[in-house]
Amino acid sequence: MKRIATPARRPRGFTLIELIVVLFIMAVLAALIVPNIIGRTDDARETAARTDIATLMQALKLYRLDNGVYPSQAQGLQALVTKPATPPEPRNWKPYIEKLPTDPWGRPYNYLNPGVKGPVDVFSYGADGQPGGEGANADIGSWQ
Repeated sequence: MKRIATPARRPRGFTLIELIVVLFIMAVLAALIVPNIIGRTDDARETAARTDIATLMQALKLYRLDNGVYPSQAQGLQALVTKPATPPEPRNWKPYIEKLPTDPWGRPYNYLNPGVKGPVDVFSYGADGQPGGEGANADIGSWQ
């Protein structure tokens, strides 16, 4: 019996050239996409802070409508969650928010009554937690 010669089977897998081409394509995509994503974290935190501040300001306005005044400086934003026991005690108090949010950097929002830029001010000092700053460190407040 005569044996028929069959071509040698090539082992399955990727060649070095194919791997280099794939890595090159991935590097090009990463170079195009990553810079656009990196700056978005700070933007998202700023947007979250602005949304929280708008929610707190809305709750403060409802508090004022029900009780005639904003919570005092001593009562602070906690007056939106639990009924204040310090003067001036609210006459028609109800819960205005379920819990106080913290800013996107994990710190409580600041409250001033009387405010510097409005009747009351609610603000975050930004990423650095210090007054002033630029970029991600800039203050974010109800006056903006």
